[in-house]
Amino acid sequence: MIGELLHGMAQSSGPGFVGVSLIFIYLAWILTIGVIRVCEAMHSDHH
Repeated sequence: MIGELLHGMAQSSGPGFVGVSLIFIYLAWILTIGVIRVCEAMHSDHH
């Protein structure tokens, strides 16, 4: 899936390149927030 996005990004126009870049940024943001939430849950005193 990621390989297809990268391949499409390499062959796309300017707006397509920006769109795929924004998709990657969005996915990275979701993963980062998820890791932060898990770490907060592991360190909370509500066991």
